[in-house]
Amino acid sequence: KEDSASVPSNICKSFCPKGKTAGEKRKEFLMLFLLILIVLIVFADQLTKWLAVIYLKNAEGIDVIPGFLRFEYTENRGMAFGMLDGHRWVFMVISTVMIVALLIYLWRKPPKSRLSMISLAFIVGGGIGNMIDRTLLGYVIDFIYPCAVPALWPWIFNIADSFVTVGTGMLMGYLIYDTVREYRGEKAEKTDTKKEDGNGQDPA
Repeated sequence: KEDSASVPSNICKSFCPKGKTAGEKRKEFLMLFLLILIVLIVFADQLTKWLAVIYLKNAEGIDVIPGFLRFEYTENRGMAFGMLDGHRWVFMVISTVMIVALLIYLWRKPPKSRLSMISLAFIVGGGIGNMIDRTLLGYVIDFIYPCAVPALWPWIFNIADSFVTVGTGMLMGYLIYDTVREYRGEKAEKTDTKKEDGNGQDPA
């Protein structure tokens, strides 16, 4: 006859979650880190836009570095850097799909490289920052204007645009590096295989 005291223990073994593995703990830590990073990016973006509304909206602008960098308020109804103005809903749909897809990817299959993880967090955080503007205001607040060469760089952008651009550049750089590394590894492996085959042949 089974001891009644062991019944709760057996039930717990069947239904209670087991201890988390090292891999699961690492995944949760990485997700927490990425979440905090994304929240900080969104906060910084929205804070700077709020300050831009207060200090720049009804002003002529501020020369941070005369001839090189200027803060100037503008309302962007296009995509990043003011391109393709007037296509709000298209960008909202595309941005939403991309943000959700990246979040699912980060959760289900976190990248092994820290650089790629941070770059994806930059892209997601920047995308959410601009999505908040488009959803609540119908436009994105831009205020950073590198005015050194206006003929080559006429665009005004914001913190969110900066994170998206930097994150994209970091991700592209990592993908190029990883592709080259894999190619060199495969080439070295083929060379080693040929050497082994050559050493294994009997002399005539």
